[in-house]
Amino acid sequence: MDIRPTTDQDLEVFVDTLHAAFGRFPESPDQDGGGVFWSAYEMDRSLLAVAADGRPVGTAGAYSFELTLPGGALLPTAGVTAVGVLPSHRRQGVLTTMMRHQLTELRARGECLSVLLASEAVIYRRFGYGPATYTARLTVPRHQAALAVPRARAAADAPAHDADTGSIEVLRRAECGAILEEVYDRYRRAQPGALSRPHRWWASGAGQPPISPAPRYIAVHRDADGVPDGYASYSLGESETLTVDETVTADDAVHTALARFLLAHDLVTKVVFKHVPTGHPLRWQFADFRAGEVTGDTDWLWVRLLDVPGALTARGWSTDGEIVLDVDDPFLGEHGRHLLTVRDGKADCLPTDREPDLSLDVGDLGSIYLGGTAPSTLVRAGHVRAHHPGAAALADALFRAERPPHCLHWF
Repeated sequence: MDIRPTTDQDLEVFVDTLHAAFGRFPESPDQDGGGVFWSAYEMDRSLLAVAADGRPVGTAGAYSFELTLPGGALLPTAGVTAVGVLPSHRRQGVLTTMMRHQLTELRARGECLSVLLASEAVIYRRFGYGPATYTARLTVPRHQAALAVPRARAAADAPAHDADTGSIEVLRRAECGAILEEVYDRYRRAQPGALSRPHRWWASGAGQPPISPAPRYIAVHRDADGVPDGYASYSLGESETLTVDETVTADDAVHTALARFLLAHDLVTKVVFKHVPTGHPLRWQFADFRAGEVTGDTDWLWVRLLDVPGALTARGWSTDGEIVLDVDDPFLGEHGRHLLTVRDGKADCLPTDREPDLSLDVGDLGSIYLGGTAPSTLVRAGHVRAHHPGAAALADALFRAERPPHCLHWF
């Protein structure tokens, strides 16, 4: 078996092999070759596994993204995608060989991280990935959808610093592509865990709504000066259910205004918010706390560190301190002990012979990297070893992000 890079001329065979791996047939692209999820593939970053008889039997690809880190830094990141092996060649080492080849190649490009969305949670841990952001579905019956006025704002003399002074306009997806691209880009730069959506995604209609050309209504929020600062993509389906693909804004007051608009839609029995971050305040805003039913609480973005010192020094930190991390990377056969020293929001990470505070797998380091998983949780779960009583609390304080990481982007 051979692992070889692809070119643009390999796109058709790559797509056909990927679909065969999952027992599916490709959709037909539009007349410009867009409107399908693979129209944004970067064939110079993709791989084909080829059997001895020359037949392609496996695929793996990667996108070029920016990942927003705690502290606001934007890190070039590989978004691993299109990973599949034909059913006839599974459990023969094809996937393992491709993953090792890909990680070596990403490292050679100088990338500190790779990320992915895991089709099955048990597959990617063995390759060093760990779940790092989480998302849930929130379903709200229309008759319970009233939002309460918080007591802090109910007082007559309370400042209305979070009151919304903007407006909402309803547009069709085809009318506001530039607005969506602009608003999302501003949002993702302020949200830890968010990925960029390169222009070619929007231009080719790759991915899921609202990137794809699927019919959607877009509630566009504009500030007092008329500048778009948020949007919600939605559709009304069967059983009078309004489904919200995503709500995008970095402003809590704008998010509340968009939620209030969606929840007040006529001829709707329930509203389903498909991507709600962990700990989002929306549930607390209902007059009836039980109004929102949380389902589908699941992992989303998985993170894999390729360069531990490079990744740790790239992100921002909100607490000073130092910690020694003993990191094992069994898939790549590596092991390192690192002294992480944080001062004034910046970190140094150097090799050390000091006794460790924590011992952990590189996948568990990926889980805590963005601040969405507390190290103490993994200590209690038996994934991470704390070498003294205060080690877990120290790691919790250091790795905590200014806001929970969240990723909306599907790839």
